Amino acid sequence: MRVMERFARCGLPALRLLLSATTGVTPRAGTGAAMLWRLAATGRRFGLVTLWVMGAVVLTGCQTAGFYLQAARGQAQIILHKRSCEKLLAHPDTPMELKAKLQLAREMCDFAKNELKLPANGHYRHYADVGRRYVVWNVTASPEFSLESKSWWYPVVGSLDYRGYFVEAQAHGQGSRLWARGFDVSVEGIEAYSTLGWFKDPLLNTFVHHSEAALAELLFHELAHQRVFARGDTDFNEAFATAVAETGVRRWLRAQGDTEVLARYEQSRGRNVQFVQLVQNARHKLAVLYGDEHGEDGGFKATRRQHAASPVQVRQEKQRIFGGLRRDHEQLKSEWNGYAGYDAWFDRPLNNAHLNTVAAYYDLVPAFVRLLEANEGDLETFYAAVKRLAKLPKAERHRQLHLPQH
Repeated sequence: MRVMERFARCGLPALRLLLSATTGVTPRAGTGAAMLWRLAATGRRFGLVTLWVMGAVVLTGCQTAGFYLQAARGQAQIILHKRSCEKLLAHPDTPMELKAKLQLAREMCDFAKNELKLPANGHYRHYADVGRRYVVWNVTASPEFSLESKSWWYPVVGSLDYRGYFVEAQAHGQGSRLWARGFDVSVEGIEAYSTLGWFKDPLLNTFVHHSEAALAELLFHELAHQRVFARGDTDFNEAFATAVAETGVRRWLRAQGDTEVLARYEQSRGRNVQFVQLVQNARHKLAVLYGDEHGEDGGFKATRRQHAASPVQVRQEKQRIFGGLRRDHEQLKSEWNGYAGYDAWFDRPLNNAHLNTVAAYYDLVPAFVRLLEANEGDLETFYAAVKRLAKLPKAERHRQLHLPQH
C-alpha cells in the first residue's frame, strides 16, 4: 500500500546566484551557505531557474527567502553526498542487500527507458544516504470549511498545492502557523521527489529498500514527471505519473515472469481502489456540507455564500462524516481479512487537507487509464496526447480529460 508514502515533486536546486547576487559576498566556511557556494563552484547546471528563484526571493521577502534557502541547502546536501552506484557495487564493503537493490534499480531504469519510453538517462545511477526516514516533509492546507487546497507559487513550475521542507521541524512550524490562521493542515513525510531533469536524481536510503513492486512504482512515477509536466496543476501531474507507474509495474512484473508478485500487486491495487473510493465518498459529503462549488478545473472551490448552519453545527457534522469514514474503513478491513496497511493513515487526525492528499494522486487516474486504453496501450501516442493536454489552459485540460474516449 503506497498512499502513506506519497511522493513529493519538483525539488528546487541549489542556486549560486541566489547566494552571490543577493548578498554580494562569499559565504563563511562552515555555514550552510558556504556549502551551497561550494556546490555552485563545481559548475553544475543551474540555468534560468536561478534567475527566477532569485527574483522570487527579492520580490516576496525574508520568509520566502528562508524557504528557498532551505530548499537549496537540502538539494545541495543530496548532491554533495551522492555516490556512484557503479563504485558501490564494486566496493567490497557495500552491504549485499544494498548491492542487490542498486542492481535491481539499474535494471528497472533500463526497462523504463526501453519499454516505458521514460527519460531515465543518468537518473538513479547514484545513491545518497540522507540519514533520516524521509527526504522532505510536505505541508498542505485547506480552509476549515472547504476542500479547496491552498496553493503556493514557485518559479518554473507555477502554483502547487504543497510546501516542501528538508527539515521536519520547519515543516511543522509552517503547519502550526497555518493552523493558527484557521486552516486544516497536513504535514507528511516524503520519500522521493523529482527535480524534473535539472539534476540527475539519485537513489535514496528513504526508498531503495522497498519491495520490488514498490520500488518500481516509485521510480516509474518520478521518471514520468520528466516525460510530461503541466505547470501549476498538481492533480494532473500526480495522476498522470500514478497511471504511468501502475502500468509500468504491471509490465515490469510480466516481463520478469513473476506471476505471484504480480497477483499480490493487483490485490494491493484493488484494495487501494476501495480505499480511494471511501475517501472520495467522504469528500463528496463534506463538499455538500460546506457548499463547495466545482471550479472550472473540476476541483472544489470555497463558496462565498453564507452557511445556513452555525460554525458549531458544521464542525459537528464534519466530525460525524469523519467518524463514518473510519467505520467504513473498519468494515473494509474485515473484508480484507484484517489487512492493516491503511491504519497509519487513519491514525492521523482526519481533516480536509489530509483527505486532499489522496485526491491529488488518484482522482484523475481513471481518466488517464481510459486515455491509455484509447491509444491501445501504446505509450508513445499516449504521452503525445497527454502532452497536448498539458499545453492547454488548466480548465480546458481537465474538461477534455473527462471527455469520453473513442
